[in-house]
Amino acid sequence: MDTEQPTERSIWLWPEGQDDFRPWLDPYPVGSHGPRGAVLICPGGGYAGRARHEGIAVAERLNEAGLNAFVVHYRVAPHRHPAPLRDASRAIRMIRDRAEEWKVGPDRIAILGFSAGGHLAGSLGVHHGDPDASPAEDDLRHISNRPDALILCYAVLNAVSEFAHRGSMGNLLGPDAPEEMLRKMSLELHVTENTPPTFLWHTAEDPGVKVENSLLFAEALSRHGVPFELHVYPEGRHGLGLAPEDPHVATWMDLCCEWLKGMGW
Repeated sequence: MDTEQPTERSIWLWPEGQDDFRPWLDPYPVGSHGPRGAVLICPGGGYAGRARHEGIAVAERLNEAGLNAFVVHYRVAPHRHPAPLRDASRAIRMIRDRAEEWKVGPDRIAILGFSAGGHLAGSLGVHHGDPDASPAEDDLRHISNRPDALILCYAVLNAVSEFAHRGSMGNLLGPDAPEEMLRKMSLELHVTENTPPTFLWHTAEDPGVKVENSLLFAEALSRHGVPFELHVYPEGRHGLGLAPEDPHVATWMDLCCEWLKGMGW
């Protein structure tokens, strides 16, 4: 899990005093002469932590592809919903607000998440207009928090069926979450025509988060006419990140970058 601390590059998301944990953003701009696309990275960790291997290494790989990258260190348990969603929402707004400084195309900002971080990314994709994502104290509320694309990597997406990841939902919502809230956090139920284009990948044998999470979300995207690309690899454990030990699964990053660049990133 995340053992990192803020560095000189880090930027606090919220003013001091927001909480006992101050979430922050680590920028990894490519320093190009013109605006380039950007990807906000949400590491996974079951809403109990943030997996280090799903942060910096991913940002550096995106930089190699010519894309700006940002890693958000969002709140996790014992903090509950909507704290993580508000952190991701604030991060998107901050990137748009400082797009000129970081040479980011403000209409080319994707959000990428692994596992529970994928749930966070997907939550902003379907609930960006929800009041829970926009606290009154957010001085950047006038800036859109809608991602322009979603990248969901072996993501937790379902919360109400036998495919739900109960541990993540327990950490996010508490042990006795009402059915109404579980349905709100079952993201495939909230896909609309306004959901951003989505890239998904999973492994068929993932024992931690069942592949049906991605399949159900892709089905919902198809039903609502939202462009998507889905890759299901036959083998591979949960939490692979860039999958350096599996050259076949590791192709997901190149495929993802091709997908983004095909949309103008």
